[in-house]
Amino acid sequence: MIHNRENTLIIETPEGIEFSIRLAGPIIRSLAWAIDLACISAITKILSSLMKVFSIISVEFAMAGLVLLYFLVSIGYGIIMEYNFRGQTIGKRMFNLRVMDIQGLNLQLHQVIIRNIMRPLDKLPSVFYMVGGLTCFFSRYSQRLGDIAANTIVVWNTGVNEPDLDQLLPDKYNSFRDYPHLVGRLRQRVSPKEAGIALQALLRREQFDLIARIELYSEIASWFKNIVEFPQEAIEGISDEQYIRNIVDLLYRSENKKA
Repeated sequence: MIHNRENTLIIETPEGIEFSIRLAGPIIRSLAWAIDLACISAITKILSSLMKVFSIISVEFAMAGLVLLYFLVSIGYGIIMEYNFRGQTIGKRMFNLRVMDIQGLNLQLHQVIIRNIMRPLDKLPSVFYMVGGLTCFFSRYSQRLGDIAANTIVVWNTGVNEPDLDQLLPDKYNSFRDYPHLVGRLRQRVSPKEAGIALQALLRREQFDLIARIELYSEIASWFKNIVEFPQEAIEGISDEQYIRNIVDLLYRSENKKA
């Protein structure tokens, strides 16, 4: 279940856990787009210089090619950047913004494609972004038309402060640290949002009854096991809760602090 409050999206899980996400408004998004537009223009200018050879054949053909090139670059730039960099373009990264699924799930390729294909419509009239800007301003979740069609939102990519893990985690040896290559892979693949969910599940442990806690921890542990699979000898005899504690330890604790 989702609802918003004071430009903040509240996502509530079936287990009753609430996660708040700060939505990005139209002004800051416009500034990020200005940076992206400069990048698109620079890329187009470089590629268009390579296409000047076609003007020898036909000026009209070269002009049509330039128009098509700009369209492909402007659409492809957003698709490639957002899909490969977890919802961030150069402009969004500079302003600490990120595109994400409205339910807090991983951003899918079809969502990235849809929101970027819809961009020309949001730009109307011409390139002033009036349609997208007005839609974003009046939208409940600050979404332009492309976001509404793709079921996505743009949020502030705020970092998660390192908690006091010495109090949260027991002083127990973490066998996962014996596999540094898998630890590195884990840190590379897990987003701050996913890490925050695991952390909050541990912090709010006492708020759940036993059955709900077991089910929740089982789902979270299964999620992380699908991201990185540690050897059987490392996870043998470890409960789902301890598995999550080990994961949180790896994601948040400094290298020189080992449980």
